[in-house]
Amino acid sequence: MAQVPQTFFDALAVRSWCGLALEALGRAREEIDAINVYPVADGDTGTNLYLTVESATAAVEAVFAGHEAGGDRRPALADAVRAMAHGALIGARGNSGTILAQLLRGMAQVLAADGAPAHADGEGLRTALRHAADSARQAVAHPVEGTVLTVAAAAAEAAGRADGDCGEVARAAYEGARAALAETPARLAVLRRAGVVDAGGRGLVAVLAALVETFTGEAPRGMPAVGGPWRGSIRVAGPVPHARVEETGGPGACAEGGAAPGPGAGGPAFEVIYLLEAGDAAVARLRDRLDALGDSLVVVGGDGLWNVHVHVDDAGAAVEAGVEAGRPYRIRITHFGVGDAHTTGAEPAAPGERAQRAVVAVVPGEGLAGLYAEAGATTVLARPGEPPASGELVQAVRRAHAREVVLLPNDADLRHTAAAAAEQVRAEGVRVALIPTRSAVQGIAALAVHEPERRFDEDVVSMTSAAGATRYAEVTVAEHQSWTMAGICQAGDVLGLVDGDVAVIGQDLTATAEAVLDRMLAAGGELVTLVLGDDAPESVAARLETHVREGYLAVDTVVCHGGRQGALLLIGVE
Repeated sequence: MAQVPQTFFDALAVRSWCGLALEALGRAREEIDAINVYPVADGDTGTNLYLTVESATAAVEAVFAGHEAGGDRRPALADAVRAMAHGALIGARGNSGTILAQLLRGMAQVLAADGAPAHADGEGLRTALRHAADSARQAVAHPVEGTVLTVAAAAAEAAGRADGDCGEVARAAYEGARAALAETPARLAVLRRAGVVDAGGRGLVAVLAALVETFTGEAPRGMPAVGGPWRGSIRVAGPVPHARVEETGGPGACAEGGAAPGPGAGGPAFEVIYLLEAGDAAVARLRDRLDALGDSLVVVGGDGLWNVHVHVDDAGAAVEAGVEAGRPYRIRITHFGVGDAHTTGAEPAAPGERAQRAVVAVVPGEGLAGLYAEAGATTVLARPGEPPASGELVQAVRRAHAREVVLLPNDADLRHTAAAAAEQVRAEGVRVALIPTRSAVQGIAALAVHEPERRFDEDVVSMTSAAGATRYAEVTVAEHQSWTMAGICQAGDVLGLVDGDVAVIGQDLTATAEAVLDRMLAAGGELVTLVLGDDAPESVAARLETHVREGYLAVDTVVCHGGRQGALLLIGVE
């Protein structure tokens, strides 16, 4: 699409770059997946890069939306690049996505540093690209040449030799990366034998091409098709079967290549990825422990939040190491050759054994994820302030491996994201029904009446009716002073929201929850569902159960534990 050139690197340039990079990776995703052969050809590098950039883009858009809602013209460069880096960090997938997240974080550390100018010129972009390449290499336990690390370093070196504005620096970085990518088969024998360039490096070249277009208004010319003629290399038609690759860098050395060694071929059988809240010292110890457990170790992040990626035979030990270091969440465990075995989702059907129907649901906490999984649903975990992107929902639907899928977003703000995911998987031949649930308690009500044996349309109508008949509320704590439908609240006040609007402002959690329940049950009800967050005292549930039992005859109460779900308490009334 036509772009207005950006002379300097400011917040608008960040926004444009993210959007253009996402478009470029969307076009190239499948073919980048197809040339993914190092160290195992599991065909997901393009997808991982796309999902990582999608998360970064969503974070930047959220910053712009917040400023527009507040009447500001645009966010500062520092706010935009921090959002980009944070979004990439929490959404990073696989080796390739994790390293790209660190590249973006490295740029943000320069562009958002104290004393940095309001907008960066060519010199600032050169410095940012150099720091990005260096920090990404430091994040990899055993770097291997011929991978995206080599391409990033070449881009930084070429940018460092360029004079002029951001457009000239970006073009130099792109050309340097493109030349280095063409040489990757000479550096890694597995690429030479397959006749392809490094998949992660190819993705980075696409991202840098988007950077050129951001500053010049035109995409670079001479960009060959993915997997096209790169100095004699040939394009493979699809993913190569799993195979262990023994290459330079020492035994077990395995930098970014998009995958991990396959089972039964001398390499680790599992890929383990999780976000981790921990301090620097604990993460340093974690690196040493994980390095001894497996290979392809990449740990990126900082300021208390990290993305950990490793390939191991003992997935449990890798997760336990994270528990000892801090608080791991969004844990993903993939068994190579079998498919994604997400720890919070139902077990996928064996390849070729497509189920008739499945339910895919977004849930706000680990406890609810377990509850949904027990009921047979495939879940996508949404941490507070970290909504899933459409690509994550698409992956979850694919993981469910069914002909028919019922999608429960469980959040009004995720309806459009879920709709986009539904459209994508419909194009793949999956029949998808989106039920616009606005809360996890509505999803629980829908799941309770789900019957896979009945006709799809009848099942969807029944689930939709159950969700629609469930009023929902949440009790949380105000973070700052604000105008609400119930009056002015102060930071620290307890808020009771009914159907999305503040209905009660109080000082005590239990009293506020009781007032919310009274409002909801005034219109009648048969079942109250209470979902307690980690920060809610256990005594709250008992007192609310007593309140319902003594005040409302023939109304039952069910208590669940949601984990870190954001709100102190979720309430559903059917």
